[in-house]
Parts: sequence; C-alpha cells; structure tokens
Amino acid sequence: MADAGLFGMIQELRAAETPAALATIVHTRGHCPREVGAKMLVLRDGRTMGTIGGGCGESEVRMLAFEVIDSGSAVLHEVDLLDDPSLPDGAVCGGKMEVFIEPV
Repeated sequence: MADAGLFGMIQELRAAETPAALATIVHTRGHCPREVGAKMLVLRDGRTMGTIGGGCGESEVRMLAFEVIDSGSAVLHEVDLLDDPSLPDGAVCGGKMEVFIEPV
C-alpha cells in the first residue's frame, strides 16, 4: 500500500476513533526484507495494512502494536533477524531492524 493510501486510512481511523498503531522501520543493519521508511498499520481487530517484511519479525511487531494501542505509548523495538542455527537453511534474513511503533 502506498504511503498516501496508508495515511488516508489513518485519517479515516482517527475520524471513526478506531484504535490502531503505525509501525515504521527507522534503522536497519545487515540484510533486512524492507528498507528504512517501510510502514505497517495494525488495527486492534488484528487487520494489517502495509508490511515491514513479513515472517516472524513482522509478527513480533504486530503483537507489540497491540500493546501500544492498549497503552497509548509509543515504543522503539529492535527486531533481530540474525541467523538461527536451529532453523533449516538459515530461514531468516541475517540483519536487525529498529521499528518505531506509535498509536494513531
């Protein structure tokens, strides 16, 4: 989803007073699935719009987004995508990314 569509959706959610959080990649190191600036909107009902890369890292951020929605407080979270020897074929990207998660 392009940022314009995402920001339009945020305006609609605010007008309807629908709880949501916006996750934005603010820093990366190593190999990551998305670049700085990638965004994902998470609604309290579990729906998401946009992506910060999928997989376990995105799932981790999605769960934290629920906490941000409930608390109303933003967080900066580091997602570790370094190789895990217990996973077959090194099934991760091999980097780290910092994600800012804020209520909207």
